[in-house]
Amino acid sequence: MRTESFSERDLASRCAVNDRDAQGELYARYAARLYALCFRYVGDREEAQDLMHDSMIKAMGSFRLFSYNGEGSLYAWLRRLTVNIVIDRLRSMSKLRMVPLDTTMEWDVQDSAGDEDVESIPASVLLEMVASLPSVKRAVFNMYCIDGFSHKEIAAAMNISEKGSASILAKSRAQLRETVKDYLKRNGR
Repeated sequence: MRTESFSERDLASRCAVNDRDAQGELYARYAARLYALCFRYVGDREEAQDLMHDSMIKAMGSFRLFSYNGEGSLYAWLRRLTVNIVIDRLRSMSKLRMVPLDTTMEWDVQDSAGDEDVESIPASVLLEMVASLPSVKRAVFNMYCIDGFSHKEIAAAMNISEKGSASILAKSRAQLRETVKDYLKRNGR
Protein backbone atom coordinates (compact mmCIF):
# COMPACT_ATOMS: atom_id res chain seq x y z
CA MET A 1 0.00 0.00 0.00
CA ARG A 2 1.46 3.33 -1.07
CA THR A 3 1.57 6.05 1.53
CA GLU A 4 3.11 8.72 -0.70
CA SER A 5 0.68 11.38 -1.82
CA PHE A 6 1.56 14.04 -4.35
CA SER A 7 0.23 17.57 -4.39
CA GLU A 8 -2.01 18.24 -7.36
CA ARG A 9 0.68 20.32 -9.09
CA ASP A 10 3.35 17.66 -8.42
CA LEU A 11 1.01 14.91 -9.57
CA ALA A 12 0.42 16.65 -12.90
CA SER A 13 4.10 17.38 -13.54
CA ARG A 14 5.11 13.82 -12.67
CA CYS A 15 2.38 12.41 -14.92
CA ALA A 16 3.69 14.66 -17.71
CA VAL A 17 6.99 12.74 -17.60
CA ASN A 18 5.24 9.34 -17.38
CA ASP A 19 6.08 8.67 -13.72
CA ARG A 20 4.31 5.33 -13.02
CA ASP A 21 3.72 6.07 -9.32
CA ALA A 22 2.12 9.39 -10.17
CA GLN A 23 -0.03 7.79 -12.88
CA GLY A 24 -1.17 5.16 -10.38
CA GLU A 25 -2.07 7.83 -7.88
CA LEU A 26 -3.89 9.86 -10.53
CA TYR A 27 -5.99 6.80 -11.33
CA ALA A 28 -6.62 6.01 -7.67
CA ARG A 29 -7.54 9.59 -6.88
CA TYR A 30 -9.88 10.36 -9.79
CA ALA A 31 -11.10 7.15 -11.49
CA ALA A 32 -14.22 6.71 -9.35
CA ARG A 33 -15.38 10.30 -9.86
CA LEU A 34 -14.75 10.14 -13.60
CA TYR A 35 -16.59 6.81 -13.80
CA ALA A 36 -19.61 8.37 -12.03
CA LEU A 37 -19.49 11.28 -14.48
CA CYS A 38 -19.43 8.91 -17.48
CA PHE A 39 -22.26 6.84 -16.02
CA ARG A 40 -24.46 9.94 -15.66
CA TYR A 41 -24.12 10.52 -19.39
CA VAL A 42 -24.40 7.00 -20.79
CA GLY A 43 -26.40 5.10 -18.15
CA ASP A 44 -24.53 1.87 -18.89
CA ARG A 45 -21.91 0.55 -16.45
CA GLU A 46 -19.65 -1.16 -19.00
CA GLU A 47 -19.74 1.78 -21.40
CA ALA A 48 -19.03 4.16 -18.50
CA GLN A 49 -16.06 2.03 -17.46
CA ASP A 50 -14.70 2.05 -21.03
CA LEU A 51 -15.14 5.81 -21.28
CA MET A 52 -13.43 6.40 -17.95
CA HIS A 53 -10.47 4.30 -19.08
CA ASP A 54 -10.36 6.13 -22.42
CA SER A 55 -10.33 9.42 -20.52
CA MET A 56 -7.47 8.33 -18.30
CA ILE A 57 -5.45 7.14 -21.29
CA LYS A 58 -6.09 10.42 -23.11
CA ALA A 59 -5.15 12.41 -20.01
CA MET A 60 -1.89 10.48 -19.60
CA GLY A 61 -0.88 11.51 -23.12
CA SER A 62 -2.12 15.10 -22.84
CA PHE A 63 -0.51 16.52 -19.74
CA ARG A 64 1.52 18.92 -21.89
CA LEU A 65 -1.82 20.71 -22.47
CA PHE A 66 -2.59 20.99 -18.75
CA SER A 67 -1.92 24.27 -17.01
CA TYR A 68 -2.05 24.29 -13.22
CA ASN A 69 -4.32 27.10 -12.00
CA GLY A 70 -4.62 26.30 -8.32
CA GLU A 71 -6.09 23.53 -6.23
CA GLY A 72 -8.90 21.74 -8.07
CA SER A 73 -7.71 22.67 -11.55
CA LEU A 74 -6.44 19.14 -12.25
CA TYR A 75 -9.82 17.55 -11.60
CA ALA A 76 -11.57 20.34 -13.53
CA TRP A 77 -9.30 19.62 -16.52
CA LEU A 78 -9.87 15.85 -16.24
CA ARG A 79 -13.62 16.36 -15.97
CA ARG A 80 -13.71 18.59 -19.06
CA LEU A 81 -11.57 16.13 -21.02
CA THR A 82 -13.85 13.26 -19.93
CA VAL A 83 -17.07 15.05 -20.87
CA ASN A 84 -15.63 15.80 -24.30
CA ILE A 85 -14.72 12.13 -24.78
CA VAL A 86 -18.21 11.05 -23.70
CA ILE A 87 -19.89 13.53 -26.05
CA ASP A 88 -17.65 12.40 -28.93
CA ARG A 89 -18.54 8.75 -28.23
CA LEU A 90 -22.27 9.48 -28.04
CA ARG A 91 -22.07 11.47 -31.25
CA SER A 92 -20.17 8.68 -33.04
CA MET A 93 -22.77 6.17 -31.89
CA SER A 94 -25.50 8.44 -33.30
CA LYS A 95 -27.00 8.84 -29.84
CA LEU A 96 -26.57 12.60 -30.17
CA ARG A 97 -28.18 13.08 -33.51
CA MET A 98 -29.76 16.38 -34.37
CA VAL A 99 -33.34 16.60 -33.22
CA PRO A 100 -35.92 19.04 -34.52
CA LEU A 101 -36.59 21.69 -31.91
CA ASP A 102 -40.03 23.09 -31.53
CA THR A 103 -39.59 26.78 -30.94
CA THR A 104 -43.07 27.21 -29.52
CA MET A 105 -42.06 25.47 -26.30
CA GLU A 106 -43.95 26.72 -23.29
CA TRP A 107 -41.36 28.03 -20.88
CA ASP A 108 -43.65 28.54 -17.89
CA VAL A 109 -44.40 24.96 -16.90
CA GLN A 110 -46.07 25.05 -13.49
CA ASP A 111 -44.09 23.38 -10.73
CA SER A 112 -46.43 22.05 -8.07
CA ALA A 113 -43.75 20.12 -6.23
CA GLY A 114 -42.19 22.13 -3.41
CA ASP A 115 -38.47 22.12 -2.73
CA GLU A 116 -39.01 20.20 0.50
CA ASP A 117 -40.85 17.45 -1.42
CA VAL A 118 -38.03 17.12 -3.94
CA GLU A 119 -35.44 17.05 -1.14
CA SER A 120 -37.25 14.03 0.32
CA ILE A 121 -36.54 11.98 -2.82
CA PRO A 122 -33.42 9.80 -2.40
CA ALA A 123 -30.44 10.93 -4.48
CA SER A 124 -30.27 7.52 -6.18
CA VAL A 125 -33.88 7.95 -7.38
CA LEU A 126 -33.14 11.45 -8.69
CA LEU A 127 -30.11 10.11 -10.57
CA GLU A 128 -32.30 7.38 -12.08
CA MET A 129 -34.73 10.05 -13.20
CA VAL A 130 -31.93 11.93 -14.96
CA ALA A 131 -30.65 8.66 -16.46
CA SER A 132 -34.12 7.98 -17.87
CA LEU A 133 -34.02 11.11 -20.02
CA PRO A 134 -33.41 10.56 -23.74
CA SER A 135 -29.69 10.81 -24.53
CA VAL A 136 -29.70 14.36 -25.96
CA LYS A 137 -31.73 15.76 -23.08
CA ARG A 138 -29.62 13.83 -20.55
CA ALA A 139 -26.38 15.14 -22.07
CA VAL A 140 -27.51 18.78 -22.10
CA PHE A 141 -28.95 18.52 -18.58
CA ASN A 142 -25.73 16.97 -17.24
CA MET A 143 -23.48 19.43 -19.04
CA TYR A 144 -25.41 22.51 -17.92
CA CYS A 145 -26.85 21.66 -14.50
CA ILE A 146 -24.21 19.33 -13.11
CA ASP A 147 -20.96 19.99 -14.95
CA GLY A 148 -21.34 23.75 -15.31
CA PHE A 149 -20.96 24.13 -19.07
CA SER A 150 -22.41 27.27 -20.65
CA HIS A 151 -24.93 27.05 -23.48
CA LYS A 152 -22.19 28.31 -25.79
CA GLU A 153 -19.90 25.42 -24.76
CA ILE A 154 -22.71 22.87 -25.06
CA ALA A 155 -23.63 24.19 -28.49
CA ALA A 156 -20.05 23.83 -29.69
CA ALA A 157 -19.65 20.32 -28.23
CA MET A 158 -22.93 19.03 -29.61
CA ASN A 159 -23.05 20.94 -32.90
CA ILE A 160 -26.30 22.73 -32.06
CA SER A 161 -27.16 26.39 -31.54
CA GLU A 162 -27.07 28.07 -28.14
CA LYS A 163 -30.81 28.59 -28.43
CA GLY A 164 -31.18 24.88 -29.19
CA SER A 165 -29.19 24.04 -26.06
CA ALA A 166 -31.42 26.28 -23.94
CA SER A 167 -34.54 24.75 -25.48
CA ILE A 168 -33.36 21.19 -24.86
CA LEU A 169 -32.50 22.12 -21.28
CA ALA A 170 -35.98 23.56 -20.74
CA LYS A 171 -37.54 20.39 -22.14
CA SER A 172 -35.28 18.26 -19.93
CA ARG A 173 -36.30 20.19 -16.86
CA ALA A 174 -39.98 19.97 -17.80
CA GLN A 175 -39.71 16.20 -18.29
CA LEU A 176 -37.90 15.81 -14.97
CA ARG A 177 -40.51 17.98 -13.25
CA GLU A 178 -43.24 15.65 -14.52
CA THR A 179 -41.26 12.59 -13.44
CA VAL A 180 -40.82 14.10 -9.95
CA LYS A 181 -44.55 14.90 -9.75
CA ASP A 182 -45.42 11.32 -10.72
CA TYR A 183 -42.99 9.92 -8.15
CA LEU A 184 -44.38 12.14 -5.40
CA LYS A 185 -47.96 11.20 -6.35
CA ARG A 186 -47.11 7.46 -6.28
CA ASN A 187 -45.47 7.88 -2.89
CA GLY A 188 -48.32 9.80 -1.27
CA ARG A 189 -46.84 13.28 -1.16
